[in-house]
Amino acid sequence: MVVKVYGPHCASTKRVLVCLIEKEVEFEVVPVNVLNDEHKDPQYLKLQPFGTVPVIQDGDYTLYESRAIMRYYAEKYRSQGVELLGKTIEEKGLIEQWLEVEANSYHPHAYNLAIHVLFPALAASKTSDPKVIEESEAKLGKVLDIYEERLSNSKYLAGDFFSLADISHLPFTDYIVNNMGKEYLIKDRKHVSAWWDDISSRSSWKKVLELYKFSF
Repeated sequence: MVVKVYGPHCASTKRVLVCLIEKEVEFEVVPVNVLNDEHKDPQYLKLQPFGTVPVIQDGDYTLYESRAIMRYYAEKYRSQGVELLGKTIEEKGLIEQWLEVEANSYHPHAYNLAIHVLFPALAASKTSDPKVIEESEAKLGKVLDIYEERLSNSKYLAGDFFSLADISHLPFTDYIVNNMGKEYLIKDRKHVSAWWDDISSRSSWKKVLELYKFSF
């Protein structure tokens, strides 16, 4: 059964696509244009009642929320592709820790920057707010200082192995480095920069960027 992935051009969906490629899972995509409010269509809301992307359909099984989907497929297909959940309970604990850090400490500030720098039409005010940009950049910088310390002691966030924790950072960090003109947030931190160069050079990420061009 081929997995259906809704909203492939959106940033959060790209987490899922990288995971599927790393796990060697076959999938097909269903475009959802959020800029045209297709995520608010009644048919789509039957799949995702909160009106966000992504959603997957795997036979008669439907699941939404990108990090939940990644966890699901990393576990379901644990015996194939790249191991993304760690080999010990301690490694898995660190992966979960850094997934939570990404979701709660990194993503909110990166998301606000993306909205107000790249997609102001999606902001609550429908316009870019310089104050939000300034505050979000300052807060993200403090988070990245902690990442710099962590990555001075390990190659990847959860240890010396690539995992879901690293995948989860790919889409919005790519916006920061390649679309916002704020690459210094990453490049000015030696160990964060080396980590980014490593994870963003993976063939899975390059394939996703090639197939599904820049979009929210």
